[in-house]
Amino acid sequence: MSHALPYEVNCSILLTELPLLERPAAAKAAGFEAVEFWWPFDTAVPAQRDVDAFVRAVEDAGVRLAGLNFFAGDMPGGDRGLVSWPARSQEFRDNVDVTVEIGERLGCTAFNALYGNRVDGVSAQEQDELAVENLALAAKSAARIGGTVLVEPVSGPQPYPLRTAADALAVLDRVRESAGATNLGLLADLYHLAVNGDDVDEVIAEHVGRIAHVQIADHPGRGAPGTGELPLQQQLAALERGGYRGWVGLEHKADGPGGPFDWLPRDRRG
Repeated sequence: MSHALPYEVNCSILLTELPLLERPAAAKAAGFEAVEFWWPFDTAVPAQRDVDAFVRAVEDAGVRLAGLNFFAGDMPGGDRGLVSWPARSQEFRDNVDVTVEIGERLGCTAFNALYGNRVDGVSAQEQDELAVENLALAAKSAARIGGTVLVEPVSGPQPYPLRTAADALAVLDRVRESAGATNLGLLADLYHLAVNGDDVDEVIAEHVGRIAHVQIADHPGRGAPGTGELPLQQQLAALERGGYRGWVGLEHKADGPGGPFDWLPRDRRG
């Protein structure tokens, strides 16, 4: 089953043998026209010169920025976002305009707001109410440039409460009901959904209109498509049939023989 959806490279999980600012050019050299990143800095509000250097690296590579995460804390250390984390909520708020500014400069309109883990000493209700406030703030800022705030179910051992598409869609509904914000969408990472036991085909069939960005890796293992058991090509074809016209972010590990993109013919990368 074939589809015509365009692929792009997540340069925070792929091409990591290179310095971060060299990865957009490497993606271009591999035949891709767009890239995405998790938050590419160590702090919520980096120095302007560092922001400028990042923007320049993407521009000079001749690729589009298809997606960008808001600052999510120390990802290697297990953090998964600040949106619902009271002690660090201000960092998220300080980060919003910086993220949207980068998007404005690079023509990126998809911004992923990782929800955050459950934290001790704070009720789930308090965290969820804070998340609605912060997502509404982010959506208001992104709306200025026609941007969309993404909410993503994530797998893994950390106490991250959004595991299924239904979990994330319920959050989007709460933000819309409380703040009237409509520029939020589901980030459907088909790998995370499958790992967490969602029926991916059913999610696509029922909610394709609310899917604003797609990422893929195979399962088990989070390797390249074809290394596991997911029917990714069929699922992407179903997304396209359902009206999805966005990018497909490659967020798989680069393990295994050969290059990380050997599974994808060069004429399908552009």
